Amino acid sequence: MLKILIFVAAGFLLYKLVVGSKRQKAVQKEKAEETLAASGEMVKDPVCGTYVPKDADIRVRDGDKVHCFCSYDCRDKYLKQVKAVEQEKEK
Repeated sequence: MLKILIFVAAGFLLYKLVVGSKRQKAVQKEKAEETLAASGEMVKDPVCGTYVPKDADIRVRDGDKVHCFCSYDCRDKYLKQVKAVEQEKEK
């Protein structure tokens, strides 16, 4: 009975170590992205909120402002939103 209890306790501790490690890595990754964004090297995608490099390949110029996107889907959604706003202004 004591051996089973020891194995269960050891298994529980290993589980907690693995889960805790994953959470810690996720928090560290999020902090790293925030640090890069704060340093000016990354910008936030206006559609989904993902941080992308400032010199990303997928860009749209809106007047003097340049928007960077994480994917072509986000870019297309943004363009549809802008087009809808422009059509509303015309009415």
